[in-house]
Amino acid sequence: MLPQTPLPEDPPDVPLAVDLDGTLVRTDTLHENLLVLFKRAPWLLFLAPLWVLKGKAFFKAEVARRAALDAASLPYHEELLAYLHEEKTRGRRLVLATAADRRIAEAVAAHLGLFSDVVASEATVNLSGERKLAKLKELLGTFDYAGNDAVDLPLWRECRRIVVVHAPAGVLKQAQGLGRGVHRVFERPATRLRTWVKALRVHQWAKNALVFVPLLAAHKGTEPDKLVQALLAFTAFSLCASSVYVLNDLLDLDSDRRHPTKKQRPFAACTLPVSTGVMLAPVLLLAGAAVCLLLPPAFSALLGTYYVLTLAYSLRLKQVVMLDVLVLAGLYTVRIFGGALAVDVPTSSWLMMFSMFLFLSLALVKRLSEVRRLRQSNETSAHGRGYLAQDYEQLASLGAASGQVSVLVLALYITSDEVTALYAHPERLWLICPVMLYWVGRVWLLAHRGLVNEDPLVFALRDRVSYAVGLVCALVLWAAT
Repeated sequence: MLPQTPLPEDPPDVPLAVDLDGTLVRTDTLHENLLVLFKRAPWLLFLAPLWVLKGKAFFKAEVARRAALDAASLPYHEELLAYLHEEKTRGRRLVLATAADRRIAEAVAAHLGLFSDVVASEATVNLSGERKLAKLKELLGTFDYAGNDAVDLPLWRECRRIVVVHAPAGVLKQAQGLGRGVHRVFERPATRLRTWVKALRVHQWAKNALVFVPLLAAHKGTEPDKLVQALLAFTAFSLCASSVYVLNDLLDLDSDRRHPTKKQRPFAACTLPVSTGVMLAPVLLLAGAAVCLLLPPAFSALLGTYYVLTLAYSLRLKQVVMLDVLVLAGLYTVRIFGGALAVDVPTSSWLMMFSMFLFLSLALVKRLSEVRRLRQSNETSAHGRGYLAQDYEQLASLGAASGQVSVLVLALYITSDEVTALYAHPERLWLICPVMLYWVGRVWLLAHRGLVNEDPLVFALRDRVSYAVGLVCALVLWAAT
């Protein structure tokens, strides 16, 4: 909290008007409504230009009517809420004054139970800036005002006392320059580099190392030109994947905010603005497309397919039981196929089958962890997912079986003619099979105990045994060469 102007305690007979977007909540409800609309009925966005032609208030009303937000899941400014509760207890009249549509404002007011009046935009009037000021003067006469943006300056200029909530430094400076001082400031937290890294999910880039598998399997990892191509493919997949992760987080705001750990994601927690994510997703996608210009056209087509499939997963497919895990497994396999196209080496059907079964098993580990959480919290179903708490045993049996089948495919590959042509001592590769059986079995045993993170990749990156298994497999491959 920044230093505040030493003024006497606010008299309870002077009402306090509170802005909504960016002030009471750490987000813009219009932006979030548009994302909800895009997820539920993206074709309706083609009508948006027609709505805008009828005025901003009409546009807000049409969006809010079709994609109402859940007021209970919005990210509120907890420090401001505590202050408002104190003022309410003292008998002070609180008014919610916002340019957001009335449907949203009334839902928020009903949820919080703090406000005696709601002043908001209607279908024909966008209640922002001077219009909001005129309405508050008419309703309240004298009032204090809590806001966060430059559009609030006319209200701060006319109100009795100024309350600034999480405003940019420039806006705070302007408010302080109005001559009366700022009565109370709720400081805006700084955005850290770690927040950006978390939003891009840089740790998930480890999945894209799969593009190097065809290069290594073909024993061409020492060829500089092909290694450069593989690195470019890794970069393109990473940029494209981050674009998808950002978009997925934007479309899953409501579900993530209900989740015990996902609610800490930058866009769900609003440590990064939703508007930033809307701009960031296409920028990352365009950057990935630019890298594709240095790679074969077939790779670009595959990466485009990957993006479309991932987008379809985010919009709908992840809600379809079993299809969601098959798509996840397929997306892992697409990375391997993309690596083969980037370095121009033939793809092995054995490798594709092995990866499909192995990654299906890992995708089912992820779903098992989510269903286990449902059981522990005595819930029957997950928000935004198609699985029920009673699916636990079936998911476990399917996932363990898929993992064992992947090792069987590996064993059949070892006996194939392809291995004889590539390895001087192919019989030594049999040592990999028991090692993989151990790793798959251990992952599933730990998953049953609740010791595997919902994302098995995160688990593997933090698990020393997984690193040891990888090292043993690498040594066996070297000994067989």
